[in-house]
Amino acid sequence: QTGRIEPNYPKVCGHQGNVLDIKWNPFIENVIASCSEDTSVRIWEIPEGGLKRNMTEAALELYGHSRRVGLVEWHPTTNNILFSAGYDYKVLIWNLEVGEPVKMIDCHTDVILCLSFNTDGSLVATTCKDKRLRVVEPRSGRVLQEASCKNHRVNRVVFLGSTKRLLTTGVSRWNTRQIALWDQEDLSMPLIEEEIDGLSGLLFPFYDADTHMLYLAGKGDGNIRYYEIGSEKPYLSYLMEFRSPAPQKGLGVMPKHGLDVSACEVFRFYKLITLKGLIEPISMIVPRRSETYQEDIYPMTPGTEPALTPDEWLSGVNRDPILMSLKEGYKRNSKVVFKAPVREKKSVVVNGIDLLENVPPRTENELLRMFFRQQDEIRRLKDELAQKDIRIRQLQLELKNFRNSPKNN
Repeated sequence: QTGRIEPNYPKVCGHQGNVLDIKWNPFIENVIASCSEDTSVRIWEIPEGGLKRNMTEAALELYGHSRRVGLVEWHPTTNNILFSAGYDYKVLIWNLEVGEPVKMIDCHTDVILCLSFNTDGSLVATTCKDKRLRVVEPRSGRVLQEASCKNHRVNRVVFLGSTKRLLTTGVSRWNTRQIALWDQEDLSMPLIEEEIDGLSGLLFPFYDADTHMLYLAGKGDGNIRYYEIGSEKPYLSYLMEFRSPAPQKGLGVMPKHGLDVSACEVFRFYKLITLKGLIEPISMIVPRRSETYQEDIYPMTPGTEPALTPDEWLSGVNRDPILMSLKEGYKRNSKVVFKAPVREKKSVVVNGIDLLENVPPRTENELLRMFFRQQDEIRRLKDELAQKDIRIRQLQLELKNFRNSPKNN
């Protein structure tokens, strides 16, 4: 259905602070992960047929970060493994089967800006406000490669499929927007750097591994540029761009199995237009006259079946995603279901550290309540201390009188 929704249309509204990121589960179509300024990560299970009323109760609430949580990412090949990055400079790896964080990546010295997985999920690339690009082995938390980007201040990063290359977007020393291509095994120098323009909005990169297409969309821009990625120099070939007068605040992407194969649609964006309060779909279509299935633009693509269980992945196993064909159209035949665990533990211990010990308040109201409670406690302790001082002085006088009495002399 298209058109303007009613003001009282049902919403997912259980967080106690601003929602900073949401991601759909790649294996279960009706499950969403969200993170918020209230320091929590929540898992939502949307009922069949959509929402009939406001959803305030999450299927699972995850607390482990001590500050607001800015990013969530699902593991690309393993079911029920979720990554979250907070403003406490930590990345937590959650096993949703037990509802607990099982690993912690603690190598960053500032706010984490972006996370991206390689094809099998054995590596994760991160960009950070400390101007560093890192390639990390997530299960051990070990940094395999690190680049100090002084000339190219990185903002966003994306793995280019199985090519063992990374692409970052950022800002040059002259404050122009630029992109850089890196070899994931050697981040000492970028393979190429290319300036885009002199605008100030963030550049969001989207990569389609099936067609080797890179899409660049700038925040506040109205256009989307597209490039073809090659294996040899110059690596990047500019093709053309989509233009629109309406600026975009953000973009979402339809998974491959949701595209219209009969129309040769190879990519679909959902563009958020803030001035009009609209979400506009933008389809990238390859012009073909034939109505038959186009094998060259629709190769086998990662499907909706997970390749690994959480225990297998955590034990060190890596597997490529299970591929599916889009020839017959997408049929939902995944047997994966989400079952929230029953949680009784009050402490969250990762790497020997209790993440919930002395957790700060999550909202302004909680902060005020805690402040007034502490003020009452301080006042009570001061009164108690004053009474003890008076009692001590009384005892000192009694002792002095006792010593000076004639009987004791």
